[in-house]
Amino acid sequence: MLKILDRYIIKTFFGPFFFIFSVLFFIFIVNIIWVQLGQFMGKGLSTFQILKLLFYLGVSVISMVLPLTILLASIMSFGEFGERYELAAMKAAGISLTRVMLPLLGVTVMMSVMLYFFSNNIIPDFQRKAKNMLFNIAQTKPALNFTPGQFIDQIPGYMVKFDKIGGENGENIEGVFIHKKASSYDNQQSIVAEKGKFVPAANKNYLKLILYNGYVYEDNFAGKAENVRMKQPDQAIKFDSLTSHFDVSEIINKAIEEERITDDYRFQTFNQLNKTIDQTKKDNNKFFTNVNNDVLGQTNSVITYMDSKQNKSKAKPKQLLKLDTLKKEKKLEIINNAYNRLENLKGTVDGKNNEIDPVVKYYGKVVIYQQRIVTYSFTCVIFFLIGSSLGSIIRKGGMGLPVIIAIVIFIIFYVINVGVENMAWSGKVNPYLAAWIPNLVLFPFGIWMTYKALTDSQLFDAEKYKAFFKPVTKLFVKNKEHTRYQ
Repeated sequence: MLKILDRYIIKTFFGPFFFIFSVLFFIFIVNIIWVQLGQFMGKGLSTFQILKLLFYLGVSVISMVLPLTILLASIMSFGEFGERYELAAMKAAGISLTRVMLPLLGVTVMMSVMLYFFSNNIIPDFQRKAKNMLFNIAQTKPALNFTPGQFIDQIPGYMVKFDKIGGENGENIEGVFIHKKASSYDNQQSIVAEKGKFVPAANKNYLKLILYNGYVYEDNFAGKAENVRMKQPDQAIKFDSLTSHFDVSEIINKAIEEERITDDYRFQTFNQLNKTIDQTKKDNNKFFTNVNNDVLGQTNSVITYMDSKQNKSKAKPKQLLKLDTLKKEKKLEIINNAYNRLENLKGTVDGKNNEIDPVVKYYGKVVIYQQRIVTYSFTCVIFFLIGSSLGSIIRKGGMGLPVIIAIVIFIIFYVINVGVENMAWSGKVNPYLAAWIPNLVLFPFGIWMTYKALTDSQLFDAEKYKAFFKPVTKLFVKNKEHTRYQ
Protein backbone atom coordinates (compact mmCIF):
# COMPACT_ATOMS: atom_id res chain seq x y z
CA MET A 1 0.00 0.00 0.00
CA LEU A 2 1.54 3.28 -1.09
CA LYS A 3 1.83 5.97 1.52
CA ILE A 4 0.91 9.60 0.94
CA LEU A 5 4.57 10.56 0.55
CA ASP A 6 5.15 7.82 -2.04
CA ARG A 7 2.14 8.94 -4.06
CA TYR A 8 3.32 12.54 -3.93
CA ILE A 9 6.84 11.61 -5.12
CA ILE A 10 5.49 9.48 -7.96
CA LYS A 11 3.01 12.19 -8.97
CA THR A 12 5.79 14.78 -9.04
CA PHE A 13 7.93 12.47 -11.18
CA PHE A 14 5.27 11.65 -13.78
CA GLY A 15 4.43 15.33 -14.35
CA PRO A 16 7.66 16.11 -16.24
CA PHE A 17 7.95 12.48 -17.42
CA PHE A 18 4.96 12.60 -19.77
CA PHE A 19 5.88 16.06 -21.04
CA ILE A 20 9.50 15.13 -21.76
CA PHE A 21 8.52 11.82 -23.34
CA SER A 22 6.13 13.60 -25.71
CA VAL A 23 8.75 16.20 -26.69
CA LEU A 24 11.52 13.64 -27.27
CA PHE A 25 9.21 11.33 -29.19
CA PHE A 26 8.20 14.24 -31.42
CA ILE A 27 11.86 15.17 -32.00
CA PHE A 28 12.76 11.62 -33.02
CA ILE A 29 9.73 11.44 -35.31
CA VAL A 30 10.71 14.73 -36.97
CA ASN A 31 14.18 13.29 -37.56
CA ILE A 32 12.62 10.22 -39.19
CA ILE A 33 10.42 12.43 -41.38
CA TRP A 34 13.47 14.43 -42.45
CA VAL A 35 15.39 11.28 -43.39
CA GLN A 36 12.49 9.55 -45.17
CA LEU A 37 10.90 12.62 -46.76
CA GLY A 38 12.34 11.91 -50.19
CA GLN A 39 10.60 8.54 -50.34
CA PHE A 40 7.17 10.07 -49.65
CA MET A 41 7.29 12.77 -52.30
CA GLY A 42 5.34 12.19 -55.49
CA LYS A 43 4.24 8.66 -54.58
CA GLY A 44 0.54 9.47 -54.16
CA LEU A 45 0.45 8.35 -50.51
CA SER A 46 -2.56 9.29 -48.47
CA THR A 47 -2.20 11.15 -45.18
CA PHE A 48 -3.40 8.06 -43.33
CA GLN A 49 -0.69 5.89 -44.95
CA ILE A 50 2.05 8.39 -44.07
CA LEU A 51 0.83 8.65 -40.46
CA LYS A 52 0.68 4.88 -40.20
CA LEU A 53 4.26 4.54 -41.47
CA LEU A 54 5.48 7.20 -39.04
CA PHE A 55 3.72 5.35 -36.23
CA TYR A 56 5.45 2.10 -37.20
CA LEU A 57 8.82 3.84 -37.32
CA GLY A 58 8.15 5.77 -34.12
CA VAL A 59 7.49 2.66 -32.04
CA SER A 60 11.07 1.50 -32.56
CA VAL A 61 12.54 4.71 -31.06
CA ILE A 62 10.80 4.21 -27.72
CA SER A 63 13.70 2.01 -26.55
CA MET A 64 15.97 5.06 -26.91
CA VAL A 65 13.49 7.72 -25.81
CA LEU A 66 12.50 6.04 -22.51
CA PRO A 67 15.99 6.00 -20.87
CA LEU A 68 16.58 9.65 -21.77
CA THR A 69 13.13 10.56 -20.47
CA ILE A 70 13.83 8.85 -17.16
CA LEU A 71 17.16 10.71 -16.87
CA LEU A 72 15.58 14.11 -17.52
CA ALA A 73 12.47 13.51 -15.41
CA SER A 74 14.46 12.27 -12.42
CA ILE A 75 16.83 15.25 -12.52
CA MET A 76 13.96 17.71 -12.79
CA SER A 77 11.78 16.11 -10.13
CA PHE A 78 14.55 15.78 -7.51
CA GLY A 79 15.82 19.22 -8.48
CA GLU A 80 12.39 20.62 -7.70
CA PHE A 81 12.37 18.79 -4.35
CA GLY A 82 15.66 20.46 -3.51
CA GLU A 83 14.73 23.89 -4.88
CA ARG A 84 11.50 23.95 -2.82
CA TYR A 85 13.41 22.70 0.26
CA GLU A 86 11.22 19.60 0.36
CA LEU A 87 14.28 17.34 0.53
CA ALA A 88 15.52 19.31 3.52
CA ALA A 89 12.11 18.99 5.20
CA MET A 90 12.05 15.23 4.57
CA LYS A 91 15.53 14.81 6.01
CA ALA A 92 14.55 16.94 9.02
CA ALA A 93 11.59 14.59 9.54
CA GLY A 94 13.97 11.62 9.60
CA ILE A 95 13.30 10.45 6.03
CA SER A 96 16.53 9.54 4.26
CA LEU A 97 17.26 10.20 0.60
CA THR A 98 17.27 6.44 0.04
CA ARG A 99 13.69 6.27 1.26
CA VAL A 100 12.73 9.13 -1.05
CA MET A 101 14.34 7.43 -4.05
CA LEU A 102 12.83 4.02 -3.29
CA PRO A 103 9.31 4.48 -4.80
CA LEU A 104 10.70 5.97 -8.02
CA LEU A 105 13.32 3.23 -8.20
CA GLY A 106 10.48 0.71 -8.07
CA VAL A 107 8.64 2.59 -10.82
CA THR A 108 11.81 2.67 -12.93
CA VAL A 109 12.38 -1.07 -12.49
CA MET A 110 8.79 -1.72 -13.58
CA MET A 111 9.26 0.46 -16.68
CA SER A 112 12.54 -1.35 -17.42
CA VAL A 113 10.79 -4.71 -17.34
CA MET A 114 8.00 -3.36 -19.52
CA LEU A 115 10.59 -1.98 -21.97
CA TYR A 116 12.18 -5.42 -22.22
CA PHE A 117 8.89 -7.12 -23.12
CA PHE A 118 7.99 -4.23 -25.41
CA SER A 119 11.33 -4.45 -27.25
CA ASN A 120 11.15 -8.23 -27.40
CA ASN A 121 7.55 -8.78 -28.47
CA ILE A 122 6.11 -5.60 -29.99
CA ILE A 123 8.95 -3.67 -31.66
CA PRO A 124 9.95 -6.58 -33.98
CA ASP A 125 6.42 -6.73 -35.38
CA PHE A 126 6.36 -2.98 -36.04
CA GLN A 127 9.86 -3.15 -37.51
CA ARG A 128 8.59 -5.71 -40.02
CA LYS A 129 5.62 -3.54 -40.96
CA ALA A 130 7.75 -0.40 -41.29
CA LYS A 131 10.46 -1.99 -43.40
CA ASN A 132 7.98 -3.59 -45.75
CA MET A 133 6.12 -0.32 -46.18
CA LEU A 134 9.38 1.52 -46.92
CA PHE A 135 10.38 -1.16 -49.42
CA ASN A 136 7.02 -1.06 -51.17
CA ILE A 137 7.03 2.74 -51.26
CA ALA A 138 10.52 2.70 -52.80
CA GLN A 139 9.30 0.29 -55.47
CA THR A 140 6.20 2.37 -56.19
CA LYS A 141 6.31 4.64 -59.20
CA PRO A 142 5.43 8.30 -58.65
CA ALA A 143 1.76 9.20 -58.79
CA LEU A 144 0.43 11.02 -61.86
CA ASN A 145 1.37 14.65 -61.48
CA PHE A 146 1.75 16.36 -64.84
CA THR A 147 3.62 19.65 -65.15
CA PRO A 148 2.87 21.91 -68.15
CA GLY A 149 5.70 22.17 -70.69
CA GLN A 150 7.75 19.27 -69.27
CA PHE A 151 8.31 15.73 -70.50
CA ILE A 152 6.88 13.27 -67.98
CA ASP A 153 7.44 9.49 -67.92
CA GLN A 154 4.99 8.68 -65.10
CA ILE A 155 2.62 6.78 -67.40
CA PRO A 156 4.22 3.32 -67.70
CA GLY A 157 5.62 2.80 -71.21
CA TYR A 158 5.03 6.37 -72.45
CA MET A 159 6.69 9.79 -72.51
CA VAL A 160 4.18 12.65 -72.54
CA LYS A 161 4.20 16.47 -72.64
CA PHE A 162 1.30 18.88 -72.33
CA ASP A 163 1.76 22.57 -73.12
CA LYS A 164 -1.22 23.67 -71.02
CA ILE A 165 -3.31 22.01 -68.33
CA GLY A 166 -6.64 23.45 -67.24
CA GLY A 167 -10.02 22.59 -65.79
CA GLU A 168 -11.17 22.17 -62.23
CA ASN A 169 -9.33 18.86 -61.80
CA GLY A 170 -6.69 19.37 -64.50
CA GLU A 171 -8.64 17.28 -67.00
CA ASN A 172 -8.33 19.65 -69.99
CA ILE A 173 -5.02 19.68 -71.87
CA GLU A 174 -3.61 21.48 -74.90
CA GLY A 175 -0.54 20.94 -77.06
CA VAL A 176 -0.40 17.16 -76.54
CA PHE A 177 2.64 15.06 -77.39
CA ILE A 178 2.69 11.31 -76.52
CA HIS A 179 5.57 9.01 -77.43
CA LYS A 180 5.43 5.27 -76.90
CA LYS A 181 8.64 3.85 -75.44
CA ALA A 182 9.94 1.01 -77.58
CA SER A 183 13.21 -0.65 -78.51
CA SER A 184 14.77 -0.29 -81.95
CA TYR A 185 13.08 -3.57 -83.01
CA ASP A 186 9.59 -2.59 -81.85
CA ASN A 187 6.98 -0.52 -83.64
CA GLN A 188 7.46 3.18 -82.97
CA GLN A 189 4.51 5.48 -82.36
CA SER A 190 4.09 9.16 -81.53
CA ILE A 191 0.85 11.12 -81.17
CA VAL A 192 0.50 14.87 -81.58
CA ALA A 193 -2.83 16.55 -80.88
CA GLU A 194 -4.15 20.08 -80.57
CA LYS A 195 -6.06 19.37 -77.37
CA GLY A 196 -7.48 16.58 -75.27
CA LYS A 197 -9.37 15.64 -72.16
CA PHE A 198 -9.06 13.05 -69.37
CA VAL A 199 -12.34 11.23 -68.68
CA PRO A 200 -13.15 8.50 -66.12
CA ALA A 201 -12.56 4.98 -67.43
CA ALA A 202 -14.77 1.99 -66.67
CA ASN A 203 -11.74 0.13 -65.32
CA LYS A 204 -9.86 2.08 -62.63
CA ASN A 205 -6.60 0.43 -63.68
CA TYR A 206 -6.71 2.39 -66.96
CA LEU A 207 -6.41 6.09 -67.75
CA LYS A 208 -8.76 7.23 -70.53
CA LEU A 209 -7.70 10.13 -72.73
CA ILE A 210 -9.71 11.63 -75.64
CA LEU A 211 -7.61 13.62 -78.13
CA TYR A 212 -8.83 16.06 -80.80
CA ASN A 213 -7.34 17.28 -84.09
CA GLY A 214 -4.03 15.51 -84.36
CA TYR A 215 -1.78 12.99 -86.06
CA VAL A 216 -0.49 9.50 -85.24
CA TYR A 217 3.04 8.97 -86.52
CA GLU A 218 3.78 5.25 -86.74
CA ASP A 219 6.16 2.83 -88.42
CA ASN A 220 6.03 -0.95 -88.73
CA PHE A 221 9.63 -1.87 -87.96
CA ALA A 222 9.04 -4.91 -85.77
CA GLY A 223 10.61 -8.09 -87.15
CA LYS A 224 12.07 -6.46 -90.26
CA ALA A 225 15.68 -6.48 -91.38
CA GLU A 226 17.91 -3.43 -91.07
CA ASN A 227 17.94 -2.63 -94.81
CA VAL A 228 14.14 -2.76 -94.92
CA ARG A 229 13.87 -0.58 -91.85
CA MET A 230 16.04 2.08 -93.48
CA LYS A 231 13.72 2.21 -96.51
CA GLN A 232 10.47 2.08 -94.56
CA PRO A 233 8.67 5.47 -94.81
CA ASP A 234 6.95 6.98 -91.80
CA GLN A 235 3.16 6.69 -91.69
CA ALA A 236 1.01 9.61 -90.57
CA ILE A 237 -2.67 9.18 -89.76
CA LYS A 238 -4.78 12.26 -89.21
CA PHE A 239 -7.67 12.08 -86.77
CA ASP A 240 -10.43 14.34 -85.58
CA SER A 241 -11.00 12.36 -82.38
CA LEU A 242 -8.92 9.60 -80.84
CA THR A 243 -9.58 7.66 -77.62
CA SER A 244 -6.58 6.06 -75.89
CA HIS A 245 -6.38 3.89 -72.79
CA PHE A 246 -3.18 3.75 -70.72
CA ASP A 247 -2.49 0.96 -68.23
CA VAL A 248 -1.68 2.62 -64.87
CA SER A 249 -2.20 -0.44 -62.67
CA GLU A 250 1.43 -0.22 -61.50
CA ILE A 251 0.60 3.14 -59.95
CA ILE A 252 -2.90 2.37 -58.69
CA ASN A 253 -2.12 -1.00 -57.10
CA LYS A 254 0.68 0.02 -54.77
CA ALA A 255 0.17 -2.73 -52.17
CA ILE A 256 1.93 -0.48 -49.68
CA GLU A 257 1.53 -2.85 -46.73
CA GLU A 258 2.22 -6.12 -48.54
CA GLU A 259 4.84 -8.05 -46.54
CA ARG A 260 7.53 -9.14 -48.95
CA ILE A 261 10.50 -9.05 -46.52
CA THR A 262 10.29 -11.62 -43.75
CA ASP A 263 13.85 -12.77 -43.01
CA ASP A 264 15.36 -9.68 -41.33
CA TYR A 265 16.93 -10.28 -37.90
CA ARG A 266 15.17 -7.17 -36.55
CA PHE A 267 11.86 -9.00 -36.90
CA GLN A 268 12.85 -11.63 -34.31
CA THR A 269 12.52 -11.97 -30.56
CA PHE A 270 15.39 -12.59 -28.14
CA ASN A 271 15.05 -16.39 -28.27
CA GLN A 272 14.66 -16.42 -32.05
CA LEU A 273 17.82 -14.33 -32.33
CA ASN A 274 19.71 -17.03 -30.40
CA LYS A 275 18.96 -19.47 -33.21
CA THR A 276 19.96 -16.89 -35.82
CA ILE A 277 23.25 -16.25 -34.01
CA ASP A 278 24.03 -19.98 -33.80
CA GLN A 279 23.30 -20.42 -37.51
CA THR A 280 25.39 -17.36 -38.35
CA LYS A 281 28.31 -18.82 -36.37
CA LYS A 282 28.12 -22.08 -38.30
CA ASP A 283 27.95 -20.26 -41.63
CA ASN A 284 30.86 -18.01 -40.65
CA ASN A 285 33.03 -20.95 -39.56
CA LYS A 286 32.37 -22.68 -42.86
CA PHE A 287 33.13 -19.48 -44.75
CA PHE A 288 36.39 -18.84 -42.86
CA THR A 289 37.50 -22.44 -43.42
CA ASN A 290 37.00 -22.05 -47.18
CA VAL A 291 38.85 -18.72 -47.15
CA ASN A 292 41.78 -20.23 -45.25
CA ASN A 293 41.98 -23.16 -47.62
CA ASP A 294 41.94 -20.88 -50.68
CA VAL A 295 44.64 -18.55 -49.33
CA LEU A 296 46.85 -21.37 -48.02
CA GLY A 297 46.49 -23.25 -51.30
CA GLN A 298 47.61 -20.27 -53.33
CA THR A 299 50.41 -19.49 -50.83
CA ASN A 300 51.74 -23.03 -51.07
CA SER A 301 51.60 -22.74 -54.85
CA VAL A 302 53.80 -19.63 -54.76
CA ILE A 303 56.28 -21.23 -52.34
CA THR A 304 56.42 -24.41 -54.38
CA TYR A 305 57.07 -22.42 -57.55
CA MET A 306 59.90 -20.41 -55.98
CA ASP A 307 61.49 -23.52 -54.47
CA SER A 308 61.30 -25.33 -57.79
CA LYS A 309 63.11 -22.47 -59.52
CA GLN A 310 65.82 -22.36 -56.88
CA ASN A 311 66.34 -26.14 -56.78
CA LYS A 312 66.26 -26.64 -60.54
CA SER A 313 69.80 -27.81 -61.45
CA LYS A 314 70.77 -30.69 -63.73
CA ALA A 315 74.12 -31.47 -62.12
CA LYS A 316 73.12 -31.11 -58.47
CA PRO A 317 69.35 -31.36 -57.92
CA LYS A 318 69.53 -30.64 -54.18
CA GLN A 319 71.89 -27.65 -54.46
CA LEU A 320 70.30 -24.20 -54.16
CA LEU A 321 70.43 -22.22 -57.37
CA LYS A 322 71.66 -18.62 -56.97
CA LEU A 323 70.10 -15.93 -59.14
CA ASP A 324 73.48 -14.28 -59.61
CA THR A 325 74.74 -17.33 -61.52
CA LEU A 326 71.89 -17.20 -64.09
CA LYS A 327 71.79 -15.29 -67.32
CA LYS A 328 70.09 -11.91 -67.35
CA GLU A 329 67.07 -13.08 -69.39
CA LYS A 330 66.48 -16.14 -67.16
CA LYS A 331 66.92 -14.10 -64.02
CA LEU A 332 64.34 -11.54 -65.16
CA GLU A 333 61.93 -14.31 -66.12
CA ILE A 334 62.11 -15.93 -62.67
CA ILE A 335 61.79 -12.62 -60.85
CA ASN A 336 58.87 -11.52 -63.03
CA ASN A 337 57.00 -14.80 -62.56
CA ALA A 338 57.56 -14.72 -58.80
CA TYR A 339 56.37 -11.09 -58.67
CA ASN A 340 53.21 -11.91 -60.63
CA ARG A 341 52.40 -14.84 -58.35
CA LEU A 342 52.90 -12.70 -55.26
CA GLU A 343 50.70 -9.96 -56.72
CA ASN A 344 48.00 -12.53 -57.44
CA LEU A 345 48.30 -13.78 -53.87
CA LYS A 346 48.03 -10.22 -52.53
CA GLY A 347 44.94 -9.60 -54.68
CA THR A 348 43.39 -12.82 -53.40
CA VAL A 349 44.03 -11.81 -49.78
CA ASP A 350 42.55 -8.34 -50.34
CA GLY A 351 39.51 -9.87 -52.02
CA LYS A 352 38.99 -12.31 -49.17
CA ASN A 353 39.26 -9.45 -46.66
CA ASN A 354 36.51 -7.61 -48.53
CA GLU A 355 34.38 -10.76 -48.32
CA ILE A 356 35.09 -11.18 -44.61
CA ASP A 357 34.08 -7.63 -43.58
CA PRO A 358 30.33 -8.00 -44.40
CA VAL A 359 30.23 -11.38 -42.65
CA VAL A 360 31.79 -10.00 -39.46
CA LYS A 361 29.61 -6.88 -39.60
CA TYR A 362 26.39 -8.87 -39.95
CA TYR A 363 27.27 -11.09 -36.99
CA GLY A 364 28.06 -8.02 -34.88
CA LYS A 365 24.78 -6.36 -35.85
CA VAL A 366 22.71 -9.40 -34.89
CA VAL A 367 24.42 -9.84 -31.52
CA ILE A 368 24.27 -6.14 -30.59
CA TYR A 369 20.62 -5.90 -31.61
CA GLN A 370 19.78 -8.90 -29.43
CA GLN A 371 21.71 -7.63 -26.42
CA ARG A 372 20.21 -4.17 -26.62
CA ILE A 373 16.82 -5.67 -25.89
CA VAL A 374 18.26 -6.22 -22.40
CA THR A 375 20.86 -3.47 -22.09
CA TYR A 376 18.45 -0.58 -22.67
CA SER A 377 16.34 -1.83 -19.78
CA PHE A 378 19.37 -1.64 -17.49
CA THR A 379 20.16 1.79 -18.92
CA CYS A 380 16.85 3.04 -17.53
CA VAL A 381 17.87 2.07 -13.98
CA ILE A 382 21.37 3.55 -14.39
CA PHE A 383 19.98 6.82 -15.74
CA PHE A 384 17.58 7.01 -12.81
CA LEU A 385 20.43 6.63 -10.31
CA ILE A 386 22.40 9.35 -12.09
CA GLY A 387 19.42 11.66 -12.56
CA SER A 388 18.01 11.41 -9.04
CA SER A 389 21.46 11.92 -7.51
CA LEU A 390 22.28 14.91 -9.70
CA GLY A 391 18.88 16.46 -9.03
CA SER A 392 19.26 16.18 -5.26
CA ILE A 393 22.78 17.67 -5.44
CA ILE A 394 22.04 20.49 -7.90
CA ARG A 395 18.73 21.42 -6.26
CA LYS A 396 17.53 23.15 -9.41
CA GLY A 397 14.28 22.31 -11.17
CA GLY A 398 12.82 23.46 -14.46
CA MET A 399 14.27 23.28 -17.97
CA GLY A 400 17.58 25.04 -17.36
CA LEU A 401 20.70 23.47 -15.88
CA PRO A 402 19.16 19.99 -15.37
CA VAL A 403 18.38 19.69 -19.08
CA ILE A 404 21.91 20.71 -20.07
CA ILE A 405 23.49 18.17 -17.72
CA ALA A 406 21.14 15.42 -18.87
CA ILE A 407 21.90 16.12 -22.54
CA VAL A 408 25.64 16.01 -21.86
CA ILE A 409 25.30 12.65 -20.10
CA PHE A 410 23.16 11.26 -22.89
CA ILE A 411 25.61 12.48 -25.55
CA ILE A 412 28.43 10.69 -23.71
CA PHE A 413 26.31 7.55 -23.59
CA TYR A 414 25.41 7.85 -27.27
CA VAL A 415 29.01 8.46 -28.39
CA ILE A 416 30.23 5.42 -26.45
CA ASN A 417 27.34 3.39 -27.82
CA VAL A 418 28.04 4.28 -31.45
CA GLY A 419 31.82 4.00 -31.04
CA VAL A 420 31.86 0.48 -29.62
CA GLU A 421 29.17 -0.52 -32.11
CA ASN A 422 31.41 0.42 -35.04
CA MET A 423 34.34 -1.37 -33.42
CA ALA A 424 32.22 -4.50 -33.02
CA TRP A 425 31.12 -4.33 -36.65
CA SER A 426 34.76 -4.22 -37.74
CA GLY A 427 35.64 -7.20 -35.53
CA LYS A 428 37.87 -5.25 -33.11
CA VAL A 429 35.61 -5.78 -30.08
CA ASN A 430 33.48 -8.72 -29.05
CA PRO A 431 29.89 -7.71 -29.92
CA TYR A 432 28.53 -9.07 -26.62
CA LEU A 433 30.97 -6.85 -24.72
CA ALA A 434 30.33 -3.90 -27.05
CA ALA A 435 26.60 -3.95 -26.29
CA TRP A 436 27.28 -3.73 -22.53
CA ILE A 437 30.23 -1.29 -22.48
CA PRO A 438 28.05 1.89 -22.24
CA ASN A 439 26.29 0.48 -19.19
CA LEU A 440 29.57 -0.76 -17.69
CA VAL A 441 31.01 2.74 -18.05
CA LEU A 442 28.02 4.63 -16.64
CA PHE A 443 27.05 2.20 -13.85
CA PRO A 444 30.09 3.02 -11.62
CA PHE A 445 29.40 6.71 -12.27
CA GLY A 446 25.79 6.20 -11.18
CA ILE A 447 26.88 4.42 -7.99
CA TRP A 448 29.41 7.18 -7.25
CA MET A 449 26.81 9.89 -7.83
CA THR A 450 24.35 8.09 -5.56
CA TYR A 451 27.00 7.89 -2.83
CA LYS A 452 27.72 11.61 -3.20
CA ALA A 453 24.01 12.40 -2.94
CA LEU A 454 23.53 10.22 0.15
CA THR A 455 26.49 11.90 1.89
CA ASP A 456 25.23 15.43 1.04
CA SER A 457 28.28 16.18 -1.07
CA GLN A 458 28.75 19.76 -2.27
CA LEU A 459 29.73 18.53 -5.70
CA PHE A 460 28.46 21.60 -7.57
CA ASP A 461 29.33 24.20 -4.95
CA ALA A 462 31.28 26.93 -6.77
CA GLU A 463 32.78 28.34 -3.58
CA LYS A 464 34.29 24.96 -2.76
CA TYR A 465 36.15 24.84 -6.06
CA LYS A 466 37.27 28.47 -5.72
CA ALA A 467 38.83 27.66 -2.35
CA PHE A 468 40.46 24.54 -3.78
CA PHE A 469 42.08 26.40 -6.68
CA LYS A 470 42.85 29.55 -4.69
CA PRO A 471 46.58 28.73 -4.23
CA VAL A 472 46.89 28.40 -7.99
CA THR A 473 44.89 31.50 -8.89
CA LYS A 474 46.93 33.62 -6.44
CA LEU A 475 50.00 33.04 -8.59
CA PHE A 476 48.34 34.85 -11.49
CA VAL A 477 46.69 37.68 -9.55
CA LYS A 478 48.66 40.73 -8.41
CA ASN A 479 48.14 42.00 -4.90
CA LYS A 480 46.58 45.45 -4.88
CA GLU A 481 48.48 47.88 -2.62
CA HIS A 482 46.50 50.66 -1.02
CA THR A 483 48.23 53.99 -0.66
CA ARG A 484 47.19 56.40 2.02
CA TYR A 485 46.47 59.84 0.82
CA GLN A 486 47.99 62.56 2.91
